[in-house]
Amino acid sequence: MSQDGPLRTIGLDAFDAALTAVVITHGPEHRIAYTNPSHRNMFGDRPLGTPVREAFPDLARTAYFDILDRVLATGRAEVLTAAPAALTGSGTGKRPSYAGCSVSRLTSADGTPGTLGVWLEMTEQMTEAERIRIVAEERRRALLRYAGLVTAAGSQVIWVMAPRGGVVERSPGWEQMTGQRWEEYRGDGWAEVIHPDDREPVLRDWYRALAEVPPRFTVSYRVRTVDGSFRRVSVEAAPVIDGDEVLEWVGTCRDVEQEWQETRREELLARASAASAGIVRLEEMLLALTRVIVPAVADSCTVYLLPQALPHPGGTRSAERVAATTRPDLPELPPHREEHLSPGSPLARAVEQRAPVHAVFPPGSPPPQLAPSGEEPWLAAGANSVILLPVVVEGTVAALVTASVSGNRPPLGRPESELLRLVLKQAHAPLRSALEYQRTKQVALALQRSLLTDPPDLPDLELAVRYRPSNAAAEVGGDWYDSFSPTDGTLVLTVGDVTGHDLPAAVNMSQLRNMLRGLALDRRESTGDVLRRLDLSVQTLYLECTATCILGRVEREATGLFTFHYSVAGHPPPLLVGADGTARFLTEAQDPLLGLVPDPHYVSAAETLPTGSTLLLYTDGLVERRDEDIDVSLERLRRHAIDAARLPLDDFCDALLATVPAADGDDDVAVVALRTPAPCERPATTERIQPPHGPRARPT
Repeated sequence: MSQDGPLRTIGLDAFDAALTAVVITHGPEHRIAYTNPSHRNMFGDRPLGTPVREAFPDLARTAYFDILDRVLATGRAEVLTAAPAALTGSGTGKRPSYAGCSVSRLTSADGTPGTLGVWLEMTEQMTEAERIRIVAEERRRALLRYAGLVTAAGSQVIWVMAPRGGVVERSPGWEQMTGQRWEEYRGDGWAEVIHPDDREPVLRDWYRALAEVPPRFTVSYRVRTVDGSFRRVSVEAAPVIDGDEVLEWVGTCRDVEQEWQETRREELLARASAASAGIVRLEEMLLALTRVIVPAVADSCTVYLLPQALPHPGGTRSAERVAATTRPDLPELPPHREEHLSPGSPLARAVEQRAPVHAVFPPGSPPPQLAPSGEEPWLAAGANSVILLPVVVEGTVAALVTASVSGNRPPLGRPESELLRLVLKQAHAPLRSALEYQRTKQVALALQRSLLTDPPDLPDLELAVRYRPSNAAAEVGGDWYDSFSPTDGTLVLTVGDVTGHDLPAAVNMSQLRNMLRGLALDRRESTGDVLRRLDLSVQTLYLECTATCILGRVEREATGLFTFHYSVAGHPPPLLVGADGTARFLTEAQDPLLGLVPDPHYVSAAETLPTGSTLLLYTDGLVERRDEDIDVSLERLRRHAIDAARLPLDDFCDALLATVPAADGDDDVAVVALRTPAPCERPATTERIQPPHGPRARPT
């Protein structure tokens, strides 16, 4: 009889010589996949591929079909003794007789679930105990024979344990996997190769199963393999029960390392994608990724940004640590620290070679080339291995990630290195966008700082300027200030703010600032007329641009006092602080911002500056607060200015900047402060402000 079927590929003809009848079924319908000659001699030919209920109508009066369903569903082996059956025998025709069977669940090498049935004819002379012993022994041998076939196919290990534990039989696959000989493996010796972190919980759960006898026991743990590494295996076991007595336990052990790694990778990538979604600020995103990596992959993870594409003279690179996460029971690493990557150091080598650096060493004893280069460590305490992974963005190493594990945790290896690479690759697009934004801000800041010139040095007036960029890493303001002295001897002061927080805003700011300089120098006219010409130019050349601005001109009068001529385009008003402890805002000239009104007109106002007074021009970053009315903000500035009025001018500016909380420092701040001389300081005779003699104050 032909024996074709899904199990034929693993050599089921090995059962052909068995003296007991063997039948193998597949699936919930228990379709016959194989019968051996002894089975065909006992029951006759039964068509392959046919459900047993159709192929064995003579067993309908027995519990055989119900046993098949239960065994397939629960995995718990069962024994049927002295079942009436019409056996064919060696002669012709059918004869009434009795047979016993043992049914166990099995899984073929291709993953198909099914049952293994072993039948034995029972005679009246046999005692029930003898029949049970013979059936169980034949079933055990059949299972071990099947285990040998499955092992040859590279699928799994099968073992048999005594009712209260202790291995009594096993297939050779275990020794091939772990190197344990039978003498080392038998009894409870198998537990010696379980990973130390897994051993106690596995044994606890296993001995609980021996006591409670569940229909199925499953567990996954790591075992030490022949080469000393650890791989994850999945164990399934079921008791073989006759009545209320556990005869033995039968189990399978399957290497699931690759499946576990794939599942772990998918989960980690999903977490990395979720953690980085919607984050714009670079440091926040990198910190989120380190919290995905720790503790799933490593005990410590840090990220360094490399702001410079080229090394310093002498070959030393600079890297800034911007994110650091460690396991809760380990000392924390400072999240911010500048690291100098000297030539030949592991960090520098990873950057230069654009390739991961991987090292394994005794816990807490890194080799000299990995030892901390400064007073603060860059490796977590007790580390036993480390991976340095450069992150290449558009051909440039933009960041460097370090990961380490500590103590008795298995050292990092190639799978972990690949996981780190995939996590960072998953976030490559947002990382690239964030880095590009960071580069944009650096360009914008460089542009801004190139325009923040030192004020002129005036012998009869004090002048100080300040510029403080936004605390927000992803934002660039369009604030500017300017001060210069035309040839007519006056002093021109301006502050302004272009709408937007990006590179285009910074570019527009530079263009408006320079344009205003040119217009103010072009001819002698009122500040309102100059702003009108600036506004018309903006609406002609920069259609989408709007900005606020103050333009002021300081002139000395014949009396020796100074007059401040000014115009305001949508900007917070100037503040005049008297030497007598009073302060008020100059509100005579208030007009809409630049770029808003098609036919603009700007009022020009004038204010005499008392001796010893301080004039303050500023941008809105100095006063505006979240969820606060602007009038409240301005009044607070006025009070602070009164308190600081008697300070030297530089200290006066610094004191006002100190009133801006870090939490509210999401906008740039530009400040211009001018102080007239006290009465005793006023020059005896002069008609004009003296020309500048060089730089004095500087932006912060």
